[in-house]
Amino acid sequence: MSGLTPSVFLGYQQKLMATVSHYAVTVVEKSRRTGYSWAAAAIAALTAAADKSAGGQDVFYMGYNLEMAREFIDYVADWAKQLAPGALAVEETFFPDPDKPEKEIKAFRITFASGFKVLALPSVPRALRGMQGLVIIDEAAFHDDLTELLKAAFALLIWGGKVLVISTHNGDTNPFAELVNDVRAGRKPYALLRCTFDDALADGLYRRICYVKDKPWSAEAEAAWRQEIIDFYGSGADEELFVIPSQGGGSFLPLAIIEQCLDPEIPVLRWEAPAGFAELPDHIREAEVRDWCDAHLAPLLVSLDPKARSVFGEDFGRSGDLTVLWPLLIGRDLVRRTPFIVELRNMPFRQQEQVLTYMADRLPRLQAGALDARGNGQYLAERAMQRYGAKRIAQVMLSTEWYRENMPPYKAAWEDRTITAPRDADVVADHRALVMEKGVARIPERSAGQDGKQRHGDSAIAGALAYAASRMPAVEYGYETGTVPQQERRHPDDEDDDDRKGGLGFGGGAW
Repeated sequence: MSGLTPSVFLGYQQKLMATVSHYAVTVVEKSRRTGYSWAAAAIAALTAAADKSAGGQDVFYMGYNLEMAREFIDYVADWAKQLAPGALAVEETFFPDPDKPEKEIKAFRITFASGFKVLALPSVPRALRGMQGLVIIDEAAFHDDLTELLKAAFALLIWGGKVLVISTHNGDTNPFAELVNDVRAGRKPYALLRCTFDDALADGLYRRICYVKDKPWSAEAEAAWRQEIIDFYGSGADEELFVIPSQGGGSFLPLAIIEQCLDPEIPVLRWEAPAGFAELPDHIREAEVRDWCDAHLAPLLVSLDPKARSVFGEDFGRSGDLTVLWPLLIGRDLVRRTPFIVELRNMPFRQQEQVLTYMADRLPRLQAGALDARGNGQYLAERAMQRYGAKRIAQVMLSTEWYRENMPPYKAAWEDRTITAPRDADVVADHRALVMEKGVARIPERSAGQDGKQRHGDSAIAGALAYAASRMPAVEYGYETGTVPQQERRHPDDEDDDDRKGGLGFGGGAW
């Protein structure tokens, strides 16, 4: 490792490389997005490229999903071009599952001229059985069974292997936090490194970003960028950036999983009704909402693919929590794409109804909707059912059983990148607020949003409801022309109030 130009790596990356050289086990608690995986890939390439007499050995990398494995092996390939030109290209490989011989384990591999290899493996402890070499466990706190994974990895130490464990924290009761505490307390004879966001900045992280992006560095620009990143992480900044584990069981959805599904082009439409809005006459409130919908919702709705199937979810709030409307478009690839999100605060019941029907009436090929029917939300859910049909609208009484059945598929969609969401600090914070309580993902307590006002994981619940709606049996309505029997024809005087008001409520005749 001493042959590398020191300036290639920042100070904390250099320290990582030196520590791994001297210790059998290295544990790193770190801030997000500091380039530790990139430096670990250099360690992997150097280790596998070296001859056995120089300490060369196989390297086994484990991230918590396939995308991490693919990204890491690409980093290794880039390093191999610079450090070991004789290395073979990346290849997918399969080897027998030690516990299930009839099945195979998929991995990515690069073989070096030394005869050693770098394997990026799935996060299953048995994948390490019979292996020997350096094990790198990345974002350890987010693996499904870190305790068993560490047992399997430490077994490689017996014959001279090494273990590198790197992670952001995920709660103070997580096995990774317990491992860090054991090392810090002297109960484990391992090396421990710690790098906060400010530590990384002090070592030149922002300067390096400016260099890569070919933009000038200044202390003022660095301070502004630092604050921007802190603001984005919001209440999660202590854990994600400053290496302070959160109290409790840790997040249900790791930030790294959330971030891979975020799209900065997806808008979040926010509208807070002013004080006294509910006291205005009906026609004024209806006109105000109609104008807002025409100005903000209509341009987005008319741009949607008319052939796409759509669903929506709604989490209800009135005087405290938000009402969030979350539509999803289901593509032919079955990815659930978010076109926009609507957040309403302090909005009267009838105007919430008005916004919802404006949106839902214009969503293409509306397939289903799932609405929060607890408390006052039952009114809006029932009205939606009456307008769009009982087979298309689920009136959801959110309960432990509902969370138990529906949150794991929602998490899987984020893990598999089959859902998109806005790159919005409040939306991210809502999803990060989901924690495991007695084996079930729940929103434990209220928090402040970017505007300083109350949130209760509202968009996370709306998103989960939308995803649940996308899994409901598809129901689409078709129409055919025909003659209405005389006795079934309606007289204009028979129209209900909502029809006379232009279909503003759920009583309109469109469905």
